[in-house]
Amino acid sequence: MIEERDIVVTMRDGTRLAMDVYRPDAPGKYPVLCACALHNKDIQGPDITDVLPPQPAHAPLWFGPVEAGDTRRFVANGYVHVIAQPRGSAKSEGHYGHEDTDHYDIIEWITQQPWSNGKVGMVGISGYAGEQWRAAAQGHPALKAIFPYDPCSAYGGMFGFRDFNPGGVIHTFPYLLDVFSTVHESRDVPLELPAEQEALWRDAMRNPDIKQYINLYNILTQKGQRTFVMYLMMTQPWEADGVVERAEETFKKIKIPFYTGSGAYAYTYKLHWLGAQNYFWNVDQPKKLLFTGPAHLERPFHQYHDEILRWYDYWLKGKNTGVMDEPPVRYWLMGANEWRTGHDWPLPETQWTKYYLSHWEALTTDAPRPAAELGASAREPDVFTQMPVTRTTKVERLRYMTEPLPRDVTVAGPITLTLYASIDQQDTNWIVVLKDIGPDVSVRTAREGERDVPTDLPERELTRGWLKASYRALDERRSKPWKPFHKLTRDSIASVKPGEVVEYKIEILATANQFKAGHRICLDITSMDVPTGTGAMTNVEYIPYHVCSSKTVTHRIYRDTDRPSHLLLPIIP
Repeated sequence: MIEERDIVVTMRDGTRLAMDVYRPDAPGKYPVLCACALHNKDIQGPDITDVLPPQPAHAPLWFGPVEAGDTRRFVANGYVHVIAQPRGSAKSEGHYGHEDTDHYDIIEWITQQPWSNGKVGMVGISGYAGEQWRAAAQGHPALKAIFPYDPCSAYGGMFGFRDFNPGGVIHTFPYLLDVFSTVHESRDVPLELPAEQEALWRDAMRNPDIKQYINLYNILTQKGQRTFVMYLMMTQPWEADGVVERAEETFKKIKIPFYTGSGAYAYTYKLHWLGAQNYFWNVDQPKKLLFTGPAHLERPFHQYHDEILRWYDYWLKGKNTGVMDEPPVRYWLMGANEWRTGHDWPLPETQWTKYYLSHWEALTTDAPRPAAELGASAREPDVFTQMPVTRTTKVERLRYMTEPLPRDVTVAGPITLTLYASIDQQDTNWIVVLKDIGPDVSVRTAREGERDVPTDLPERELTRGWLKASYRALDERRSKPWKPFHKLTRDSIASVKPGEVVEYKIEILATANQFKAGHRICLDITSMDVPTGTGAMTNVEYIPYHVCSSKTVTHRIYRDTDRPSHLLLPIIP
């Protein structure tokens, strides 16, 4: 292998970018796999993998941004591996955000090199995957296919508000990622901003929900000089006008085959899990979707390279690897712990089934019976009150569970919770959690010790959904029963009238799980989460917490025949 480090490539506007090239030590022209992301290119190469064997996410030396792929394996299979550093980061000049033609220019440079055969694909996960969509939309004819696993947001750019903060509930992922950043940021005395931005900044500075998180408030005081994505989400916590329409135009610009996907762990990142599905649904090209299991990928990234090479041997080398003869969807079914395939997502055979919230915190397929049969008391709500994180680390909840299942039940696909509720404040965060609980061999009787479901049953969290109550407005045209599409724009945000019963449609991020016989399907309804470390940090960067209410809020959940709160689950026969 020939290594060429810190090559300088000049963009059309004169900005110079740094990149590394790894290629076979043999004469000839080769197809090229390009990786490009804000992460430091100097930690991606084979010299790192020579000293750092693959680290699982629970290892202390797992380091998220080592994501550009296995260089030695690519080169050994007859590819050139190019790792580029975008403008405004690490050794590249310029300012990030001004690179609308850079991918095109990088690929143009690649095609002019003596070792290139003029056919290019792209590799890498997370940030490297997000850039692949941008490159595809820029449309260089040499870019033949992409493989964006764990992609970034589909709406509003790589860090767009919608996929980053579903339901408008702000989470702290950008803050926790700041330790990884290589973006050029200057820090000086904070200066006055343009009038409109200054007003937004002052509003954010007065927001008590933000101010209680002093670590986030500290970023605000510096007026965007550091951790800019987090700063932007706090000062402009909504989706800008026209974002959805522009994204839909971008989808049309992507004219090449793609293989996308993510893992069940990524519901905590959100933008990876949602980005993969949103691109899959919206781009009409030859495509495949891979949903992997709940264990986070190892670093340095080396997994699923069998599939990457099958994909590119087909599209860049013309080999019949069979990759396009297989079903387009492949997913890991938790619980059963096996691979399954499908012909679309959601799966065409899905039986959409309502599971109703019922009395005594039950979850059942039986619809609520009318109050005329049960009496007026059936209309009384279930209640929980949550104090803010400044006063407690105890997360209050209402828990709804099925009886132990008589047979295996497979759930695979997107999920919606329709919730009828009132609160005694003007806003709250709805945070809902789907869990697999059990096995449970107990019975419930009037005897002491048998009245309640045992508290020591195994619990396995599958996925979550979020909705800020004031962001509840739906885009009816773009919504589906299994995927509510909220407007999220500034003019759509409306406080809740205290005491008024409101219908909320809450998107719960897709999952794939087989609830075994004897287990219970469980839904927890909460409104707060808590940093797991000290100093408002977390023990792991990829499970971020959210900006929650600074007020004590009482929540009332209604579940009668006129207000039938229910889960819509994708049951697979």
